[in-house]
Amino acid sequence: MATQNTTYNYPADLARRLAGLDLLSEGRAGWSVVTTDNAWTGANFRRGGWLEHERRYERAGQFVEAAKELWSSWAPDAVAPDGRATSWARPGAVTPVERDTDLVRLRATATVPGSRQGRPVLFQAGDSDGGRELAARHADVVFSANTEYGKAVAYAADLRERLARHGRSPDSLRILPGASVVLGDTTADAEEKARWVRGEQVSGPRSIAFLEQYWGTDLSAYDPDGPLPDIEPGEQELDPSRGTISVERRTGKQALIRKWRDLATEHGLTIRELVLEVSPGHPSFVGTPSSVADEWTRYVRTRAVDGFNLLPHLLPASVTDIVDTLVPALQERGVYRTAYQGTTLREHLGLPSLG
Repeated sequence: MATQNTTYNYPADLARRLAGLDLLSEGRAGWSVVTTDNAWTGANFRRGGWLEHERRYERAGQFVEAAKELWSSWAPDAVAPDGRATSWARPGAVTPVERDTDLVRLRATATVPGSRQGRPVLFQAGDSDGGRELAARHADVVFSANTEYGKAVAYAADLRERLARHGRSPDSLRILPGASVVLGDTTADAEEKARWVRGEQVSGPRSIAFLEQYWGTDLSAYDPDGPLPDIEPGEQELDPSRGTISVERRTGKQALIRKWRDLATEHGLTIRELVLEVSPGHPSFVGTPSSVADEWTRYVRTRAVDGFNLLPHLLPASVTDIVDTLVPALQERGVYRTAYQGTTLREHLGLPSLG
């Protein structure tokens, strides 16, 4: 699965590259559809500039529509049946595609036929209203950050309401939250390991780097085991190589930092202790293989989720733990396959065929 940007790529070019990958892999390719709103990213592309935040999902929708039209432009009998034909694609069997808006312009004829699964599987991640709408209109799989059960249920309900508005069935979209898993022989073992994992993930230098993204300035002179910086945050962005934050957090960072100061003062937290508390990355599921399997069974049987996108904390050890201990427990409960029923990515995900 390729993560490819709709803000700075060109639809016909990207659609052809992805179609080639899908055909060569015999229907096992996917596209993670993303957008970018950073001006410094646009500077790396031929036309330069950038797209306003409120329009990036509008372009993404038009971009994906154009790609899907290109992928479906080959007639089912377009490819010649044998090598004796004068052309390997029957004349007139491929429909040219045209788009002419202020965000997407193209006139192209697809040069790659469909794969065994028809087209690449479309993945999308984004919790904003624009992201959810894009997923409801076009995605086959959506990633989310909603691993807590109540939030997962609410997220799934919202997406399925949007699917219905776009004339899509609830079964046409798979919801896979990102989840980190820490397993132990006992609950106490798992909790101790989770504390160790979290502590190792948030070192002193990483704590400083995390705050620098919000303060917008170099904080390397500050002690990670000391109090929060005594200077006010600026509006500027750091060099992107040192990390960046979302638009939503950028616009609300002053209020967020005030909240962090209050929290640090109330509990006497150092920089590192605060970052351990407020930064993302806390393990989503901690327990024995049996307890986590019970919890996941509840999630999938109530359709709060369709599965999980694993975020390993340590490779290969954390994946080995899941494969060797959690997967068998899930198979015993009948919520994880014991054999593959197809060969394509679409079939592996249990998605309906494109017809």
